[in-house]
Amino acid sequence: MPSFVWKGRNRTGEFMEGVLLADTRDAAAASLRRQQVQVISLREKGLEIPFLPKLPTRINDKRVAIFTRQFSVMLDAGLPLVQCLEILGEQQEHARFADIINRVRIDIEGGASLADALSKHPAAFSGLYVNMVAAGEAGGILDIILQRLSTYIEKTVKLKNQVKSAMIYPLMVISVAVLVVWIILWKVIPVFAQLFAGLGAELPFLTRLVVAVSNFVARYSFFIVIAIGLLIFAIRAYHKTYRGRRVLDGLLLRMPVIGMLLQKIAIARFCRTLSTLTASGVPILDGLEITAKTSGNAVIEDAVMAVRKSVEEGKTLSGPLRETKVFPPMVVQMVNVGEQTGALDQMLSKIADFYEDEVDTAVAGLIKLLEPIMIVFLGGVIGVIVTAMYLPLYTILGQLG
Repeated sequence: MPSFVWKGRNRTGEFMEGVLLADTRDAAAASLRRQQVQVISLREKGLEIPFLPKLPTRINDKRVAIFTRQFSVMLDAGLPLVQCLEILGEQQEHARFADIINRVRIDIEGGASLADALSKHPAAFSGLYVNMVAAGEAGGILDIILQRLSTYIEKTVKLKNQVKSAMIYPLMVISVAVLVVWIILWKVIPVFAQLFAGLGAELPFLTRLVVAVSNFVARYSFFIVIAIGLLIFAIRAYHKTYRGRRVLDGLLLRMPVIGMLLQKIAIARFCRTLSTLTASGVPILDGLEITAKTSGNAVIEDAVMAVRKSVEEGKTLSGPLRETKVFPPMVVQMVNVGEQTGALDQMLSKIADFYEDEVDTAVAGLIKLLEPIMIVFLGGVIGVIVTAMYLPLYTILGQLG
């Protein structure tokens, strides 16, 4: 009978671990459930891979949005806070997220506030989430705040999915095209090169060039792959530095078509985040700081932090936004109107809706633009290779004639 190594928590939240004999993994899990143990991990002894490090994984935003929506409904129905968390923890299918929810519940039972308990788990709850919950607790409107949070997260996830789904098609086409060209250069061209060498024909310049590229690919394929991997690693490492992040993010924003799309995404995220925070009662300075950290672009982050510094000195929001030269005049004017009318959160929400629609249009336009470019590029590459292989045949046929 196999042994299973398990880790979990009992009903009081105490961490437990041990070894259990069972016929199957499902039987071991059922046995632990009967002992009222919340399983964190369960694996057969001897099948572990101890030398692999544990990678911290972030909880999926969609899962957090569903949890937040259910949490707000339960609170609105009048259920106590601890009971809501207990029910949500028991019905959560994701083991790690269920453990986080149970830990939050235990901290609250120990006297901590909900915001303090959530702040201990940044893998699931961001700084924006914690600050909004703190504002909801202070104002006695936690259910309303959680409802706004779930709406915000859902719209953020929708925006991310739109961009990702738009990029899947061109990336797949480019990847397949590069693979096909690589195989042709690696396997097909050398066969023609040997044929031409055996016939003793004088090769045109284009054919010699393609054969030279083919020989280089066949000889150094392993090193090319390693070089590409090292280049990607170096770019990512440079992006993690303070200067590298600003240089690379600035280059992305200045790209002809991609830059415009990234700017619209950043503006939509900025307006949606700041609107949600200000509507929830979070102070404007804290809201700007949180918004800067969640902008996703170092240039936008620096601009928002500069705006925060100006607001801290007593200036309005619209003036510093104009000075950054990052936000379009339309955004600045609408923010100015929102400040004058006292409806800044509503105005920011309208700007976010507008730019999210603009992102949809820009993504559709980008796909339409990429399709002919990819067709022309791939047709040109394949055309050059085919022409290079056929030119010597005409020379050989002419000599035979």
